[in-house]
Amino acid sequence: MKILLFGATGMVGQGVLRECLLDREVSEVVCVGRRPSGETHPKLRDLVVADPGQLASVEAQVSGFDACFFCLGVSSVGMSEDDYRRVTYDLTLGAARTLARLNPQMTFVYVTGAGTDSTERGSSMWARVKGATENALMRLPFKAAYMIRPGMIQPMHGVRSKTALYRWAYVVANPVFGLVRRWRPDAVTTSEQVGRAMLVVAKRGAPNPLVEMADINALR
Repeated sequence: MKILLFGATGMVGQGVLRECLLDREVSEVVCVGRRPSGETHPKLRDLVVADPGQLASVEAQVSGFDACFFCLGVSSVGMSEDDYRRVTYDLTLGAARTLARLNPQMTFVYVTGAGTDSTERGSSMWARVKGATENALMRLPFKAAYMIRPGMIQPMHGVRSKTALYRWAYVVANPVFGLVRRWRPDAVTTSEQVGRAMLVVAKRGAPNPLVEMADINALR
């Protein structure tokens, strides 16, 4: 299986990349981003682009893939809805439309978030924009499209957030993850399990295109 990975330097993307490189069924991973992934591996190739949402200049290099794992994302804190939509909806759909045209047999797996608003009409700005992005992706002519909706994620195996504040928060929260998992097992997952779940849906699909926390933890 040949995989395109967007957002490999983010916390989720790091975990997904690790699982892809460990998986024997994955023959190639191409990381698309504004800068290299920082990793080296015989299966791995970096494709550096100025704008991941504009792939016209690299179409030949993003053709012939079986799956795309789209892990790019930003926090909505301090952003207007228009700005957040540009870096969430517009960028994602810009890339996805090109990939759907070039790879009609591709499975597109998008990392969104627990609480995403599929109605696009709720009071939460980020949830509306994410919901609009999900809905638009599921209308594209991919072989299949799945929306991964994680909530609390415990980073593992050296995975770290790029944001200093978040890194500090995860250090503080780390002792709590075990307690949360004991009392509410579907309220928390791990970077490892998110990556494994994405590989499962890329290979075998899932009953529902909206993959919630309980589904993420159940997929093996």
